[in-house]
Amino acid sequence: MARPEEKAQNMMNKWVKMKEDGGAEGDGRSDPRSQRRPHLASLCEHLHDCEKWRRQIVREISDGISKIQNPGLGEHAIRDLNDVINKLFREKWHWNRRIKELGGPDYNYLERKQQMEEGDIQGGLGLKGSGGYRYFGAAKDLPGVKELFARHAAKISKRKRGDVYKYITPDYYGLRDEEDGVILELEEEHAKKRRATYQKAREGYRQKLDEQRTKVKAEGGDVDSLVALDWESDAEDEGLGGITGAADAIAAHVAVPTQEIVSKVILERKKKELLERLTL
Repeated sequence: MARPEEKAQNMMNKWVKMKEDGGAEGDGRSDPRSQRRPHLASLCEHLHDCEKWRRQIVREISDGISKIQNPGLGEHAIRDLNDVINKLFREKWHWNRRIKELGGPDYNYLERKQQMEEGDIQGGLGLKGSGGYRYFGAAKDLPGVKELFARHAAKISKRKRGDVYKYITPDYYGLRDEEDGVILELEEEHAKKRRATYQKAREGYRQKLDEQRTKVKAEGGDVDSLVALDWESDAEDEGLGGITGAADAIAAHVAVPTQEIVSKVILERKKKELLERLTL
């Protein structure tokens, strides 16, 4: 009596195995567990799948770094495992680039920024001239690798001041600050505010001078005796620095009279002294 149940269970087992092997035709999609990571990142067209494969590579890298910490694996096993980790790092870089192309975050930039913040600039110390090859865990203690590290450290310690200047670009001196146009816009905005301030100062001076003239006329005095500086021009001051015009003189509170005005003032004082002497 149990024969039909065994047949049904056997059919069920075959169907589950066929589905795991990618042969299910329910919705035209195979089981994600049976999918293999594409050999090339450019073959993946979906951002979600790229993120999944990247997470898988990160897990494999983490497992490999954990295993390579054991120096008892043997020289050949450590070298092979170090090669696998380096291959996974290169593969992760390609998947990061593919994710950026599909509109995702730039993981290469984020990882590099995180390494700089943590002080791990080389992430395993990839030796110069080795094509970015890096050594992890017990691989750093392999024969021949220690000498490479010692030679690399000696080169770093012997770096002179002239070597530092080789990596200084014109951006360090501010020679390219105007190429993006940001500074020019800020300077133009500052110039407009400066011209508005000067115009306000001109108007205040004119108003004050008019009040003084009205007051002198009312008292019957000589209007020409007022010192009228040449600050009443309507032309905008286009100076960019220093005291280049009347508005700059107002802003700096420096009023320098001309030679003609000085001569008139001295003459008036001499006349006043002579009149006082004659009166006595």
